[in-house]
Amino acid sequence: MSGASTFDGNVAKAEQYLARFRAEGVRHFIDGAPRPASSGQTFETRTPIDDRVLAAVAAGDAGDVDAAASAAQRAFPAWRDLPGADRRDLLHAIADAIEARAEEIALLESLDTGQPVRFMSAAAKRGAENFRFFADRAPEADRGLSLPAREHVNYTLRVPVGPVAAITPWNTPFMLATWKIAPALAAGCTVVHKPAEWSPITATVLAEICAEAGLPPGVLNTVHGLGETAGKAATEHPAIRAVAFVGESATGSAIMAQSAPTLKRLALELGGKNPVVVFDDADLERALDAVVFMIYSLNGERCTSSSRLLVQKSIEAEFTDKLVARVRKIKVGHPLDPATEVGPLIHPKHVEKVLGYFDVARSERVAIPVGGAPAAQSGNYVQPTVFTGAQNGMRVAQEEIFGPVLTVIPFADEKEALALANDVRYGLAAYLWTNDVGRAHRFARSVEAGMVWVNSENNRHLPTPFGGMKASGIGRDGGDYSFDFYMETKNICVALGIHRVPSLGKS
Repeated sequence: MSGASTFDGNVAKAEQYLARFRAEGVRHFIDGAPRPASSGQTFETRTPIDDRVLAAVAAGDAGDVDAAASAAQRAFPAWRDLPGADRRDLLHAIADAIEARAEEIALLESLDTGQPVRFMSAAAKRGAENFRFFADRAPEADRGLSLPAREHVNYTLRVPVGPVAAITPWNTPFMLATWKIAPALAAGCTVVHKPAEWSPITATVLAEICAEAGLPPGVLNTVHGLGETAGKAATEHPAIRAVAFVGESATGSAIMAQSAPTLKRLALELGGKNPVVVFDDADLERALDAVVFMIYSLNGERCTSSSRLLVQKSIEAEFTDKLVARVRKIKVGHPLDPATEVGPLIHPKHVEKVLGYFDVARSERVAIPVGGAPAAQSGNYVQPTVFTGAQNGMRVAQEEIFGPVLTVIPFADEKEALALANDVRYGLAAYLWTNDVGRAHRFARSVEAGMVWVNSENNRHLPTPFGGMKASGIGRDGGDYSFDFYMETKNICVALGIHRVPSLGKS
């Protein structure tokens, strides 16, 4: 099938999948069934492609969140007590159902977010992998340690914390929802999910999939709405024992304040201004591929994007010239076109933010050899952009732009590269390209980032910890680290009956 006919087929299928949401709206999913907002209020979700309305979305408020949290609280004891092997089987059934609707998820995700279908085609696969990975760990999630003493036997076990809130972002919404929800369910928690208001559709698809696969009512509840209303209500609700959030650092700060009165535990995966450091001894062709991919894939709207290129001065001119030539060839277009590499940004407000940094760059006298303007398409399309001649103290080097924009900063040696990499408020990820093994280990140890990739792009291995330092967040996802968040560790001490028990009040 030709590219044009595949594109036309994608558009036609996407409209078919969207038809029921146009007719019914995007509703909450609470206690095993869809329902409108209790207030009857809705808001519109629009496609970034041309700003047309996709569907009306239930505008959740504190009443809807209370209904969802109450359902999660009622469902928690039975779900907690279900054997881990049974939870494993249910989560595998959910993964099967996700894979069966992979095309629907990918096309709806592209329509709702503007992400190119070439990347969203993997959204269902990644989501299913998340469910399968944590499903297989569910039978052993509660296991702990044996810690014997001379006169007592101590052992630990883990128990689920209770109902949790998952507040997920708009950039890769389906996959990131599964990244939070799958381990929570595997641990024995029940969930209230508040998806991002700018990309709500596939969250409802996920809730439907889970129910159809046999997940009991109330175990997963989805409430749509604005962060200021539905999100705030979830973080403040007394039945919610923990909040897992992915999003901006400022919002993470607000969630910490909102959660404080009820002493919720928090996992916050926040922003980043991640460095990719290229030394002159690196495999420069592989480094160039990784640099371009990690900032321009997913429209640059990813927390782990390498948005600061620190390049050694001895190769700065050559590497930058090749970089600019590559960026000029990136195909900007309709996200349902399989040839498209960069699609429209998520929302006009976000476009305004990204375009504003082009003015900042000019005011800071930074060169813009490619990009720096809206793309030829109307609406939310922005040209892939490179800033050169920047200094690390500039706003374009310090602030998270979250778009297809790369800032290039030269360095002289390893010491300066490390200082530049660390001289930022964020600390989520770092990427290092060098063939010096000692340097690789020295740099990885000293760079202030929760995750470091050496001679690699963002390659995820699910058992490894995912999370950041500084303003990039609190806590870790992935592998057993997820269970550390969704479960409490309990110590049990049993006497052997031979120790002396102190006594008081005896004559």
